[in-house]
Order: sequence, then C-alpha cells, then structure tokens
Amino acid sequence: MQAFEHVSRHGSVTKAALELGVSPGAISQQIRKLEQHLGLRLLERSGNGVELTSWGRMYQKGLTAAFDDLRQTHAALDRARANAGLVVSCLASVASRWIGPKLFDWHALHPAARVRLIGAEAEPVLHQDAFDFRISYGDKSKGFAHFSELFTDWVVPACAPSLIAGQDVSTADDVLRYPLIGIEWEQQHRPAPSWSEWAASVGAKLRRPETELAFSLSSSALDAAVNGRGFALAQLAMIAEDLTAGRLVIPVDHRLQLSEPYFLAWDRAALDKPFATEFRAWVVAQSKRQAKLSSPG
Repeated sequence: MQAFEHVSRHGSVTKAALELGVSPGAISQQIRKLEQHLGLRLLERSGNGVELTSWGRMYQKGLTAAFDDLRQTHAALDRARANAGLVVSCLASVASRWIGPKLFDWHALHPAARVRLIGAEAEPVLHQDAFDFRISYGDKSKGFAHFSELFTDWVVPACAPSLIAGQDVSTADDVLRYPLIGIEWEQQHRPAPSWSEWAASVGAKLRRPETELAFSLSSSALDAAVNGRGFALAQLAMIAEDLTAGRLVIPVDHRLQLSEPYFLAWDRAALDKPFATEFRAWVVAQSKRQAKLSSPG
C-alpha cells in the first residue's frame, strides 16, 4: 500500500523508489502483490510513467487520506516528544528537600530541559498517570517494571542552634533531655527509625514519653526542628541546605540507617523524550554522591 501510494502521488516508479530508498524493481514487485491481493489492476504503464486505472484512482483517494493522517499523527508525536518536559512524581519530602533543590544544578547543565516535579505519596501507574519518572522508597519498587535502587539514607539528631544556645550538648543523654519530634510514616512504608531505637543504639534510655510532637511527613518534622521546637531524627539527605545555611546543627553525630533504600522508576517510553536518559543518569549520580555524604565517616 505504501509503495502504491508513493507511485500514485509521483506518477513514477523511479521517483517512488528514490523516496522510499529501495529499487524500482522492489516497488513494482510490491504493487504486483497488492494487485494480486485485491484482484484488481491499479496501474497501467504510459510512456516513461504510469497512470492510474479507475480502480487505482478510487483506491488512491482513500490511501492518500489515510497516509496523510498517519504522517500528521507522526509529526504531532514528534512535536509532543520534543516540546513536552519530563514529569517526575516524588514523595513529597523528597521533592521539597532532596531532589527539588538539586534541580537548579540540573538546569545549569541542561538549560533547554524542562522538568515538572510533583509531590505525591500514592504510587502512580506511570504510563496511565502521565508521569515519566517516580522517586519513592522501599519495596514499592516492585510495582514498577523498570527501576533502579538509589541510596539508603541515615538519620541523625538535628535541631535549631537557638534550641541549645549556651548549653553543653555533647552526649546522647543531653539530646534526650530536649523535646523530641517524631516522624510517623504512612503505613504503606516501614516505620522510620524511632527515638527509642536511636537511644538504644547508643546505650541510652528514654526516661519519658518518646515524643511530644509527631508528623507523618518528614518535611513537616524538619520544619518544626528549624523553628526551634525540638530535636528531629533528620535524614541527612533532607537537611543538607539547612546545615549549610546554619538553620540546623548536629551536636551529637550518631547516625542510624533507614531500613530500606529509595528508588527511581521510569516508564520505558519516557526514555524517548529529550533529556530523559540524561536525567536518569543524573539522578543516579546524585544518589551515589548522597550515599557517601550520608554514611558515617
């Protein structure tokens, strides 16, 4: 059908062959097969060219419209792929406190790239929900066909400098005397490290109720710590900017590892978008760097 459509449009087997990148003989063979299949004669030779039969003119009219639609659809797909940015779904705290701040570095490397970051706790179906990538945590990776394990983070007690101003805070017992901010993750994830676990890991013991405040989002707990409400067991990946800016400090650097790693999942078709493979490689590189920064020593 494609061979016939090209011949009927050009009025020449040779021109059709040049456009399709095949030999004239191959074009003629394809048209003979099409005529045999239809049981109709579509072309007649006329001098150096060909003419359509009445059946050929009828058939060409429908084929040309169909192939025009296909060409327009293909062009629209190419435009959409070229113009659409990358859409990335993340856990809310990861979006606001880890990958989000780093996107400025990504844009410096790839100024023509567009990335839309969406914080969401529920795991998406990438191809159905129009997401290209997902950054999430734990065994939720099993719900994706394509994923790569990222880093396993560590938590450490962090607080605002104003909370301990003028005080000697050098031991775990010193930390545990202050208000403790808890993080209670959604049930879909394994629990975050608790204050009782952290105390046990350094041979200390809580002598009062574990936490006075608890949040389901790590980012909310960290905001409370920045505002001087107490100590939070903060993930190192989530407080890099706060430490650099002096909004948080770590007076006792004893770290406890999370039970599971973060992961990056992607829709296979998304890798055909501009900058998609570069973005995936960049996230993995950032993960390796974070793993070194978060781990003790």
